[in-house]
Amino acid sequence: MSSIIPVKLPQNPYNIAIISNSLAQLGAQISSLDLGKKVLLVSSPEIFEIYGETALKSLSDKGFEVTTHFIPAGETYKNLDSIAKIYDTAVTQRLERSSTFIALGGGVIGDMTGFAAATWLRGVNFVQVPTTLLAMVDASIGGKTGVNHPQGKNLIGAFYQPRLVLIDPLVLKTLPVREFRAGMAEVIKYGIIWDADLFSQLEAAEKLADFSNISEDLLLTIITRSCQAKADVVSKDEKESNLRAILNYGHTIGHAIESLTGYSVINHGEAVAIGMVAAGKIATHLNLWSSEAEIKQNDLIKKAGLPTTIPASVNSSEIVDALKIDKKVKSGKVRFILPTQIGTVIITDEVPSELIFEVVEELKAL
Repeated sequence: MSSIIPVKLPQNPYNIAIISNSLAQLGAQISSLDLGKKVLLVSSPEIFEIYGETALKSLSDKGFEVTTHFIPAGETYKNLDSIAKIYDTAVTQRLERSSTFIALGGGVIGDMTGFAAATWLRGVNFVQVPTTLLAMVDASIGGKTGVNHPQGKNLIGAFYQPRLVLIDPLVLKTLPVREFRAGMAEVIKYGIIWDADLFSQLEAAEKLADFSNISEDLLLTIITRSCQAKADVVSKDEKESNLRAILNYGHTIGHAIESLTGYSVINHGEAVAIGMVAAGKIATHLNLWSSEAEIKQNDLIKKAGLPTTIPASVNSSEIVDALKIDKKVKSGKVRFILPTQIGTVIITDEVPSELIFEVVEELKAL
């Protein structure tokens, strides 16, 4: 199982390497990039316990001097305090501008390691080694790095491209079912916004909610086509001046729900799934797409074992208010990504607050 997808940026191009058992080849893979020998490997204790020995051996066998730094798992640690601790380790170990920060973990680890790499000595080498499906198909690609602010998700950050994204699909064998399903939300997103054929293949699959029920061929298709979609969009619009905003499908309301529930009730993928349901319903209300397409989307989300309703504890008015400080707000207006058909979406800031409130209330009542 292998595939190489180039991210064709004019200044910072790199490859997404999807290779089975590639974690054991990490040292060899980054040796080919002609990087410095000092490496800071950032991970969570849980991920490192499973994959740390393999990663360290691979790096040390190629002569890299490796220091490790651990961040507890979870969105609640995605803050500037955690970044400061990475800097502390970098100071202690005298990491240089030629040094490399490697993120071994999910999207939270990748976002924070990337932000630390972007800002340490004004920028050091950065390599992504994602260990969750969500990170593989979305968070590790495209150079978005950062942390949360108490008032909103990912409000602090920088665009900073990795030198390499190394994906080993075999690590998904140890991924908890809930986390696998979270990644499927992003996969479904690509089907809606970019790749109607991917959507059709997901529809045709008998089961989607568990890694153990997905064939190796389908898994490679899911990862490869999702990464290709992300690479295509990022290559056309690196810093989200226009097109790249479509990658936020489902994220507008999803981020608000995550923030208002303290990142502890639902995870990112679950929030995106709910956000896609909300965006689809808004699109139907605005006669942008058909109710049949909306139903097909929601059925696929359910098939992947993902939620389609908003937690009752979330206040609808607070969601509408939270949208006003979202980083996607432009000229005071909230930008929504709304589908017109499966595989095609538009960007609009013409969604009335009253309609948002109405849809949120509908999703709580289901």
